[in-house]
Amino acid sequence: MKRLESLKRIGVLWLSFIGVLMQAAVYTYAWMNYYYPIINNFNRGLKFTKNGHILVILIYVVLLLFFNNTYGGMKIGYLKTVDVFLSQVFALFFVNAITYAQLSLMNNWLVPLDYFAAATLVQVLIAGIFTWLGNTVYRRVFPPREILLIHGERDIEDVLRKFETRRDKYKITKCMDIRGGIKELQKEILKGYGAVMLWDIPTMERNLLLKYCYSKFIRVYVMPKIPDVMIKGADQLHLFDTPIFLTREYALTVGQRTAKRMIDLICALILLVIASPFMLVTSVFIKCYDGGPVLYKQTRCTRDGRKFQIMKFRSMRVDAEKDGVARLAAKNDSRITPIGKFIRMVRIDELPQLFNILRGDMSFIGPRPERPEIIEQYVEEMPEFVFRMRVKAGLAGYAQVYGKYNTTPYDKLKLDLTYIENYSVWLDLKLMLLTLKILIKPESTEGVDSAQVTAMKALKTEEPWENEDGKE
Repeated sequence: MKRLESLKRIGVLWLSFIGVLMQAAVYTYAWMNYYYPIINNFNRGLKFTKNGHILVILIYVVLLLFFNNTYGGMKIGYLKTVDVFLSQVFALFFVNAITYAQLSLMNNWLVPLDYFAAATLVQVLIAGIFTWLGNTVYRRVFPPREILLIHGERDIEDVLRKFETRRDKYKITKCMDIRGGIKELQKEILKGYGAVMLWDIPTMERNLLLKYCYSKFIRVYVMPKIPDVMIKGADQLHLFDTPIFLTREYALTVGQRTAKRMIDLICALILLVIASPFMLVTSVFIKCYDGGPVLYKQTRCTRDGRKFQIMKFRSMRVDAEKDGVARLAAKNDSRITPIGKFIRMVRIDELPQLFNILRGDMSFIGPRPERPEIIEQYVEEMPEFVFRMRVKAGLAGYAQVYGKYNTTPYDKLKLDLTYIENYSVWLDLKLMLLTLKILIKPESTEGVDSAQVTAMKALKTEEPWENEDGKE
């Protein structure tokens, strides 16, 4: 089993690296046969040595590896084919934009775009073919991992539905209730499963099974509880002769808050300048459609529960909430106007929130702000929901990048806490880059379906409270 896992990792690494080399080869051809002669002519015959050419190509390869790694373009076999392809396309877009600027600086003027456009199209084609081929080969060589699911009293339909979306990689072979007894579970674990999944079981039993699997060199997937997420982001201290984990009383340090605010101000101003033509056109279309107001203001909560007025381009009818009841947008919601469907799909409706960022109500990255009424409903059955307001609300966030619009409140809370407890300036920058990728993924903006609305109202996703001994 250990040898098989090593082969998987080596195989993925080589597949990813070969793909990068193929795309770099296209750039190398464009550089040597078109752009280098142009730059050489500008510099009056000043020739590059062999090492100079290697350096130019090496810079391109390093950039390609960096952006592919950031977006997930090297995770062949782990992500879906379309996700890997989109990741590589975004990586190519950024790398080619940076490289075009680099070549233009070397030429002291803009170099022609024709070869760059042609090279990009060839690279995108290579990315599509190579991603499909790589994932196909990977899944034929390495079939879905068979998993034993061990669960508690809570309904397992949700977790089964999650794994069903990745049946190309995971296969729930058998489900067993923790109430069947530890001894029976341990016997079942030894029957040769590819992994064990521990889902919503009491802490004491979970720890026993986790240590047992660890002693038998068996892979374990654990769905974390709220305290697990908090501990994962803790600092490790070495004051004595035993490890100590420290969870701080303040989510972000003064230095982190200052750096975050500076990034917010600079990026908001730049984006306002770039987006102003699109905002103007959107305003005209909304006004001409039904004559109603262009902007929609709504009370939301940010850090420490402070209320503020969030601004969005109006995407629903004027009387969408005439009864005064706050409700989430449903899938195929009839209240959304035709123009609203488009601006929601491409996220133009969120652009006015750049003014909220400038005013300090929000940050670029952070937990999405919720309405006070909805927060009250969640907190009644899930008190931990207030933890996500330890930092300023965000235009985009960890839960938006790694979740969906219709991800359950409890799962969103765990994602937001993951961001808070593992915060760094680099994490903010990485999430900004990843946010661009999710703009074209429809599942990130779709509404909740009827079943999820019922579940949210009942808040059956909350974590059971436990006593100190781990018993529910």
